[in-house]
Amino acid sequence: MLNRKRSDRNSNNETSLIARGTSIRGDVRFSGALHLDGRIEGSVIGEGESAMFTLSEHGQVHGEIHVPQAVINGHVTGDVNVSVRLELAPQARIDGDLRYHTLEMAAGAQVNGRSSRQAEEAP
Repeated sequence: MLNRKRSDRNSNNETSLIARGTSIRGDVRFSGALHLDGRIEGSVIGEGESAMFTLSEHGQVHGEIHVPQAVINGHVTGDVNVSVRLELAPQARIDGDLRYHTLEMAAGAQVNGRSSRQAEEAP
């Protein structure tokens, strides 16, 4: 589960980092991978099927998340929409509704809102 190599999670080596102590107000759009140790006040939007969002235990998002793949171990205040695969690590806390296709949830992770699985899209 959480022991997979980072290269397995994102075959595309384009990773952006928002460091601890950094705060962004406004929507963030990205492709490739985004690792958040800081804080975003706005929506996080991953573009492309391989977009991967990682929220560390220090990271915070106050807004909606719309990404294909995510690993969350920090605090989200807002709705989370993950179209392919969502991994909630032990320190994850989501205060909002959760929509996902595939979910992996570790003991200790919290979802304070409604949770629903999205069906696969028709070919």
